[in-house]
Amino acid sequence: MNKTKLESLLNLNLKDSFNNLYVLCDYETLQKKEISLEKFVFLCKQKDVKLVQYRDKINSNSTQILNLEYLKENLDIPIIINDKIELIDNADGLHLGQEDIYKYHKDKKIAVKLIRAKIKNKLLGLSTHNEIEILQANELDLDMIGLGAYKATKTKNVPCLLGDNIIYLSKISKHPVCAIGGVKIEDKIPNVQFNVVGSAFYEN
Repeated sequence: MNKTKLESLLNLNLKDSFNNLYVLCDYETLQKKEISLEKFVFLCKQKDVKLVQYRDKINSNSTQILNLEYLKENLDIPIIINDKIELIDNADGLHLGQEDIYKYHKDKKIAVKLIRAKIKNKLLGLSTHNEIEILQANELDLDMIGLGAYKATKTKNVPCLLGDNIIYLSKISKHPVCAIGGVKIEDKIPNVQFNVVGSAFYEN
């Protein structure tokens, strides 16, 4: 069976590979925890991280490009940019939230076509939170979905937590599932290909 783009990049068969580590590189979090990009890279290599999502609401685009280039040069894994499609040339993919996709078009299928025209064959992920959004995502040209929130977190107040319901919801997705929200490195969540870990990545 042919490998998907994501499987080829990671050299994994995602039908048989679960709870791989996908880490959020949030620049604000790095600053608060006094962690340099060099230290971040070291931790990624140490913990066998498979994907990194770079999120930065502080720096200018030019500084973000330098940071993305540093991550790409020093980590032999896909680097995904959060939201900023204008930085796609410096990343391996783009991740969008539900509210972000509507900036392109009110029809999600048309929105994804417009996004694909810009990012071409690079990875595209979309956040989902419930069965309806997953079924909609099944009809879209995506490489993966984010699904959550799994558990409560200290950083975000989320009204609806999925808990163990994430196991069923993950099963109905035709795209690889990345569990988000309160996820820890060691969590074993059935049907979930990636554990998306934020602040918990830096906990011993």
